[in-house]
Amino acid sequence: MYVPEQDAAESASRVVSAFLERRQEQIAQRWADAALFRSVFTVSRDEAVEACKAVLDALSDVAMSGRPEDVDAPGFGTVREQLGRMAATRARTGSSPAQISGEVASLRGPAIELLRGEFPDPAGPEAQEAVLALTLIMGTLRLVVMETALHAGEDLIHRQRQQLLEVATPVIQLWEGTVAVPLIGTLDSARSQVVMESLLEAIVEERARYAILDITGVPTVDSLVAQHLMKTVAAARLMGAECIVSGIRPAIAQTIVQLGIDLGSVITRASLADALAYALGRQGIEVSARADAAAAAR
Repeated sequence: MYVPEQDAAESASRVVSAFLERRQEQIAQRWADAALFRSVFTVSRDEAVEACKAVLDALSDVAMSGRPEDVDAPGFGTVREQLGRMAATRARTGSSPAQISGEVASLRGPAIELLRGEFPDPAGPEAQEAVLALTLIMGTLRLVVMETALHAGEDLIHRQRQQLLEVATPVIQLWEGTVAVPLIGTLDSARSQVVMESLLEAIVEERARYAILDITGVPTVDSLVAQHLMKTVAAARLMGAECIVSGIRPAIAQTIVQLGIDLGSVITRASLADALAYALGRQGIEVSARADAAAAAR
């Protein structure tokens, strides 16, 4: 059984829904000049107007559903992606979350002004109920925009982080059948996964028989890093490639011994050059010192 307040709220929501449909063009024309839409749709104002109409359609559906404070109301789903893109665009141009929130809040004024004009007495109880209903819907729209923008920002950060990991772990073809991954910086679980995937893809693409993991640029090696290296070596072997770990400095060698890590099954070399010489030698290619270097040695 509904109480009178609920009946009034539902009636006001229906009034707002009908108002948003009836005055869609007028509201859209006003919103199109607002910062949120104007700064995103810079080429054509008509595009901004159409985007505004799509949002107004969604708000009308929300009002009719009687769920003005529900961010998961079906109406918001139709424009959530568009709103998120708009907010993300504003964020990329330097707008702070507070500014974006303020821009969404500024859309309420023009709509309420037109809504009050629908009533003979703009200060009467019916008008006040309708204004309250529209205010609730606009407040929820503000939350939807910020929530979507935050998710879009998180997705962007994740993609950028993934791209940085890929850039930071390049696979280089040193010779026919020989590839190398020069590692620089800390080797954590996420980066180790990227290293493994990139190396295995390169082994397949280049039909590599030898893969070199050069850790000269890795500052420290602990049990976790060693475990990642062992997994990568094992995965390369399963792909038919022999894996060589190079760049083990004296300090890292001592750490590995102190930790009791067994790298006995892993081929190691002091430097990338030594590892390449080993791989070439295994392929029947003889590597000799330059004539001047040999003469100097004599």
